[in-house]
Amino acid sequence: MGDQQNDDPGTLPEDSRRQVVVNVGGEMDIDRAPMLRAALHAAITQEGGSAEIVVDLTELSFCDSAGLNAFISARRTAGEYGRRISLRNPQPQFRRLLALTGAEDLFPITHT
Repeated sequence: MGDQQNDDPGTLPEDSRRQVVVNVGGEMDIDRAPMLRAALHAAITQEGGSAEIVVDLTELSFCDSAGLNAFISARRTAGEYGRRISLRNPQPQFRRLLALTGAEDLFPITHT
């Protein structure tokens, strides 16, 4: 999801036993949220998949409530599959969205 076009989110296995990284970039709004939801669902539900799904938000410039709902839905699905979702390098706008909605405690956040 590197730009504002209709790119598919990228899934890069960093260490297939430990984690899968899903890179999300550009603007995440109601038009693009279904793509995000599908990419996260695929990463989470992959048979024999990783215990941790890391969502790299370094290139995410904007996220609205539809995008946030996709992340929250993915968190629920991950719990059902015994997996965990963490967020890497969320930008200030996304951090504000998490704080305003009370969702900041739902996701572990890492920085690189």
